[in-house]
Amino acid sequence: MPEPRLSNRVALITGASRGIGAAVAERFAAEGAHVILAARTVGGLEEVDDRVRAKGGTATLVPVDLMDHDKIDQLGQSIFERFGRLDIAVGNAAMLGDLSPMSHYAPKVWDRVFSLNVTANYRLIRSLDRLLRGSDAGRALFVTSGVARNAVAYFGAYAASKAALETMVKMYALEVATTPLKVNLIDPGVIRTKLRAQGFPGEDPMVHPAPEDITDRFVELAEPAYRRHGEIVPV
Repeated sequence: MPEPRLSNRVALITGASRGIGAAVAERFAAEGAHVILAARTVGGLEEVDDRVRAKGGTATLVPVDLMDHDKIDQLGQSIFERFGRLDIAVGNAAMLGDLSPMSHYAPKVWDRVFSLNVTANYRLIRSLDRLLRGSDAGRALFVTSGVARNAVAYFGAYAASKAALETMVKMYALEVATTPLKVNLIDPGVIRTKLRAQGFPGEDPMVHPAPEDITDRFVELAEPAYRRHGEIVPV
């Protein structure tokens, strides 16, 4: 049987109660990582925890609203106090917002989308940077989307926020280039998720891969041996 690829690593995954976040968390745990599951939905976190433990993995649950940005600062401190380190961070949590012409977009919805998709990830970087740099092979992964680079009408706040996320993460990668920390963006493509269904409610979801079908690339980017840095990596 092959050696687990993330043995004894400590990994934080946001948006871990469903979809890509849940699938990545379960796969990381199966590869030997202790996973810290962060999301708003307690019931969803508990279901993921049950599946992780049923397969012999271990998890810590962190029910948190990432739009309460001060809680993200507390998250870094809590991880340090419990584990003393963090090896992997996956910034996955995101929201679509409304599908609307730019001139009609509701300001409150715009602000909420940017609060989660951009500002929460900035606060994660701010909170977790020293922990990740303290790892022998820190890995920070942020989930992006092709609409950040290829505009799609009516995807206003989501597309703009993912473009902002990409620029922010690339800057962070430049700033830590002389450290062991590797920072990358990962573009999963079109996946069978709730967010996809919100954006394209009329399509057959079964024509797209399930989240668990794309976790290989996440494991690859999280491994200590991975060397690419500051890139957008497609699944």
